[in-house]
Amino acid sequence: MPRRHDPERRQRIIDAAIRIAEAKGIAGLSHRTVAAEADVPLGSTTYHFASLDDLLIAALEQVNSQPRCAVIGWEDGLTAVGIPGGVPLADALTQLLEEYAHGGRGRIRLEYELYLAALRRPRLQPLAAGCVDEMTEMIGRHTSDLATARVLVALIDGLLLQLLLTDRPFDRAEVRAALARVTGER
Repeated sequence: MPRRHDPERRQRIIDAAIRIAEAKGIAGLSHRTVAAEADVPLGSTTYHFASLDDLLIAALEQVNSQPRCAVIGWEDGLTAVGIPGGVPLADALTQLLEEYAHGGRGRIRLEYELYLAALRRPRLQPLAAGCVDEMTEMIGRHTSDLATARVLVALIDGLLLQLLLTDRPFDRAEVRAALARVTGER
């Protein structure tokens, strides 16, 4: 029987893995569950991704490349920072965080779950660390020094994790006040 040409299959597998991880967490991810979700033969998942780590790497890369979901895509929202008469950094970051939080907590949960998976999966560590470094560099272009940018990234991570853990609504004033303490803005 000739092999069916399906150029979109690899992408469908990645999309399925993201949907499963978003809904059930990484613990719910297996070649079998992904194959069922993508509606492809089980062998297709192992053909395109020899290990679950390979699949997780592809999923993490895709999640981080989507500007609506990945904080790395925030550069456009920070363009007015530092321009005379422009937006203070704390205000710009607050706005971006609010939009990010309202974009769906399932996606934020997925991103953090993928990052935390890197703690136990060494192959994921360079990708997760690269994302943190990119975010630090991006915010660092709008701060007086890289150390302030690192603190802001850590604070943003903490704020987002607390938002997920407590399931409280986004408190714009509280978030802005916390960011302003680090940036030195009023």
